[in-house]
Amino acid sequence: MRVVRGVNLAYRDATGSDPYVVVRMGNQKLKTSVKKNNVNPVWNEDLTLTVSNPLQQVKLKVYDKDTFSRDDKMGDAEIDIEPFVEAVRMNYSDIPDGTIVKTVYPNRQNCLADESSIIWRDGQVAQDIIIRLRNVESGELELQLQWISIPGAPGL
Repeated sequence: MRVVRGVNLAYRDATGSDPYVVVRMGNQKLKTSVKKNNVNPVWNEDLTLTVSNPLQQVKLKVYDKDTFSRDDKMGDAEIDIEPFVEAVRMNYSDIPDGTIVKTVYPNRQNCLADESSIIWRDGQVAQDIIIRLRNVESGELELQLQWISIPGAPGL
């Protein structure tokens, strides 16, 4: 998963926020770097999760880094990766680059801000996602999912 950027994140300090993203799936926990004083941060950071159960949600939480107190919550979201994993299991070697193989629509089970297309791109299945953060006054995250097969690794 690439955490691309945050858009219009909430202010948690007088001059803005120092956001970072925590990604969890099962017992895996990964974090982005902290972006100082920025409510529209660009991370472009790749975080690699092992997928052993495609029904498991990917949970994201955004925090504001504080030096002298507990980090402030800046919203959370969940992603259903089952449609993406289903697309990965198909064989698309015969289709043209850039073909949309599936479209996922916002619903009550996901935090999508808009429809999201799963695309066959550069010989791989990829998905660009914009998620709307919950439990906060504003904020979205832009993400990119891409499947990486690691020989001998546990997973699908």
